[in-house]
This record gives sequence, structure tokens and C-alpha cells, in this order.
Amino acid sequence: MDGSSIPIARLTLPEAAAERLRTLIIEGALPPGSRLNERELSERLGVSRTPLREAFRMLAGDGLLVQLPNRGAQVVALSAEDASHAFDVMASLEGLAGELAAARVTDADIADLRVLQAEMETAHSLKDLPAYYRVNRAIHNRLNAIAANPVLAHTYRVLNTRLHALRFRSNFNVAKWNKAVAEHRDMIAALAAHDGAALRDLLVGHLQAKKQAVLEAMKNEEIQGAKQL
Repeated sequence: MDGSSIPIARLTLPEAAAERLRTLIIEGALPPGSRLNERELSERLGVSRTPLREAFRMLAGDGLLVQLPNRGAQVVALSAEDASHAFDVMASLEGLAGELAAARVTDADIADLRVLQAEMETAHSLKDLPAYYRVNRAIHNRLNAIAANPVLAHTYRVLNTRLHALRFRSNFNVAKWNKAVAEHRDMIAALAAHDGAALRDLLVGHLQAKKQAVLEAMKNEEIQGAKQL
């Protein structure tokens, strides 16, 4: 996916451009630390520079870009330490969301989540990582919506936005990807049983495993980069 197929209905032009750029960043087409060329991106996304610059400001506000004086915009590159700290906080947030959601979930919510789980497993079986990741995000966002705590939802969204690209790349490890799919089945089972403690433990464990996968991937990328020097 190149970011051009995201539906733009009901979005302003800057919002649509921001969504397309977000996808390019998450999926690695715009890697961490890369400078953004306004002319190239304007042509690639089919927008003028004015809405593109507004999109840059939106993504800078989300922590995905940094705008450098007289040097334009650059994709944020988190250090391993930054990522580790962020995942520790994310694990706590997800665990709390799970506890709250288990107390409030309805049969309709469970049915919707099972549909999403089926879609995610189909994408997994097809090795369609972009589709898998989009549905995975939808599942976790739905859990946060069911939790019905706006402060939690806002904090989760802001922090998770900065980790999307790292989370996406960590699924390149097939064994860890397979394990993550199985963990999601267990999460929905715990949610359907209204077992908040079990769901909290599953979510915290899931995020801690994701942290380790991300840190391993970052270390391997660093080693490969050093070999190429």
C-alpha cells in the first residue's frame, strides 16, 4: 500500500494528506529520520504545498514529525530507550483499558470484535501485513472505545501514534506475528467472559512481548546499518 488508497470522504484536504503520510510513515516508505521533500510529496499525494504543510503540522502535533527551522520536516526517530519507556506506559494503559472494557462490553461489541478478529486472521493467512495492521489497530481502538474513558483514550492515542511504525516493523518476525494472532483470540475470549483481570494480564503481556520484538528489530537494524558502513 502506498498511502494513495485511503478514503478521503468527509476529510479535509490537509486531513487526507496527513492520513496518507501517516500510512507511509507506519509502513516504512518514509523511514525514521528521513527528510520530507515537499515537491516530491506534493506530486505523490496530488495536493498543493499549502495543505501538505498543514498536514506536516498535524503530524508534528502527533509526534510523528519534527519541523526543523529552515530545514523542513523530518520523520521522528525514536531511540531504543525512548521506545522501551513508551511501551512500558502503553502496557499499563492497555491493561487498564482491558479492565474497564470487560466491565462494560456488550454482546454487540463482542460480535463486532469477532468480525474484526476474523478479518485480521484472513490478512495474517495471506501475509498481508498492511491489512493485518490496520485491522489490529481497529481492534485495539475498539477496546479503548468500550472502556469509555476519554482521558485514557486520548493519552493512548497520542502515545501509540509515535509507536505505530515500530509496531508495524516488529511483525516482520513470523513466529512473533503468529503468537500475536493467537493472543488476540485469548483477549476476545477474556472480554466475552467479562474477566477484567485476565484481559489486563493478557494485554500487558502482549505489549511487553511487543516491546521486546521492537527492541530486537531495532538492534538488528543497527547491526545491519553498521555492517554497511
